[in-house]
Amino acid sequence: MDAAAELESGAEAKGEQPAPSVTVAPVQLSLWPPPRSTRHSSRRRRQLTVLAAVVLTVLLIGGGVTAWALLFDGAAEDADESTAPADSFSGSWSGEMVQVDTAGEHVADWHAEVRIEEGAERGSTVWTTFSCSGTLALSAADNDRRVYAYTELADPEERCVDEAELTVWPTADGGLKAEWSSITRQGTRMVSTGDLR
Repeated sequence: MDAAAELESGAEAKGEQPAPSVTVAPVQLSLWPPPRSTRHSSRRRRQLTVLAAVVLTVLLIGGGVTAWALLFDGAAEDADESTAPADSFSGSWSGEMVQVDTAGEHVADWHAEVRIEEGAERGSTVWTTFSCSGTLALSAADNDRRVYAYTELADPEERCVDEAELTVWPTADGGLKAEWSSITRQGTRMVSTGDLR
């Protein structure tokens, strides 16, 4: 007996409907891949564009930083070459100072004695005309100039300022040009200039 006929007759015997027959389509294989979706390729293009922009930005920033470092380093070397050595300032110096006020009006002439220690970082000074004395501490160095902060130690006649700033730089003849800058107790700015030998 035929097996398919038995199955069908068994279904009929129970009073059931026969099972529908299922047809399966044959599978077709292709040698070529299916076409790609353009939706994903535009996303890839955007990702690549963003990545290229990031890489370009990093390269530009890195190149700029490198160029700046090289230029700044070269400028620092040039400044070091033009900086006067500390021995240009070390030693004992004295000279006459001419003091003027903010308007440039002459106030006084006075004698200063300055001693700058080896290394040019500290020193002392005596303003003999006014009987004042104080200490000097290096506060800045720029090329061939040194700036010292003056702090008063003695002022028996109370004619001097408590604090001042002394800027010195070497001259061609081996001396120092000096500029004292201070603010008086009354708030007037005074500048004294002169040569120290």
